[in-house]
Amino acid sequence: MALLEVAGISKLEKGNFTVKEVSFTQQISQRIAIAGETGSGKTTLLKMIAGLVQPDAGKIIFDGKRVLGPLEKLIPGHPDIAYLSQHFELRNNYRVEEELESKNLLTDEEAATIYAVCRIQHLLKRKTDQLSGGERQRIVLARLLTISPKLLVLDEPFSNLDAVHKNIIKSVLEDIGTKLNITCILVSHDAMDSLSWAETIIVMKEGQIIQYGTPEQIYNQPINEYCAGLFGEYNLISKPNAAALLNKDEVVPGKKKLLIRPEHFNIVPKGDSTIKGIVGNVLFFGSYYTIYVLVGDQLIRLRTNNNQFAKGDIMYFSISPEKFWLV
Repeated sequence: MALLEVAGISKLEKGNFTVKEVSFTQQISQRIAIAGETGSGKTTLLKMIAGLVQPDAGKIIFDGKRVLGPLEKLIPGHPDIAYLSQHFELRNNYRVEEELESKNLLTDEEAATIYAVCRIQHLLKRKTDQLSGGERQRIVLARLLTISPKLLVLDEPFSNLDAVHKNIIKSVLEDIGTKLNITCILVSHDAMDSLSWAETIIVMKEGQIIQYGTPEQIYNQPINEYCAGLFGEYNLISKPNAAALLNKDEVVPGKKKLLIRPEHFNIVPKGDSTIKGIVGNVLFFGSYYTIYVLVGDQLIRLRTNNNQFAKGDIMYFSISPEKFWLV
């Protein structure tokens, strides 16, 4: 039996569906990330799962029982579902340990485990108004975990964090699943953060699920340009260039386009199944280079770890058949 079952839920606001007929399941320990542009219904969906927003249709089953919305119970929310809003708050001018103890129902040993998982042991004596944004977030997260939830629902946990604190919170979420055995589902405005964390990704647009799959499937086989663009740079190759790359005139049927990620090109010597291009620009990003190549009237982006080209150079490249996708 699934831990969470979302069955055909919809939410109508001001005459428009913010969420429309969404269905999926989540197993115990399964890490699910929800991606989509602003206004695609991600946050509303999370709040309905947590029992904080009333669905207008459908039902949510958690641990075998229907989740009641705020119109059906006096205090909104579910006792076994913890919801971390992107607008979290702490009381000012309290010591961190005081803030945590106000909600804590655990033994000292159990609480210490949570504080260690959240990387906040060194912050317990500090005042809440002396914390960075990332530290405040981890303390609120620890406070939520003291209720021993079975499901943790996170709205934009990586937003407004620098690279250091973002990596810390990713490690924390990993340990929450492995050490505390708490299932997580999250929304992230930066879909790239989802790729490295999630086992399953749900892509939403205009309140509906348009793609569901593993990170590898979502990244390498996006259903359309919208899904492709959420997860990084891509090229849409014209039909003549696609035929030259793969040596097949019929490679792109009908109005389909050939989608290729920049890192999937092979820079090679001139050959029968290669495309000739003129280097337009080379940009350095630390761990890789992006090379802009003009092929006819089309500008194509390639990514490589080692660069030997300069603006104006002639270069040749190819692609393996398994590395392209039709959209």
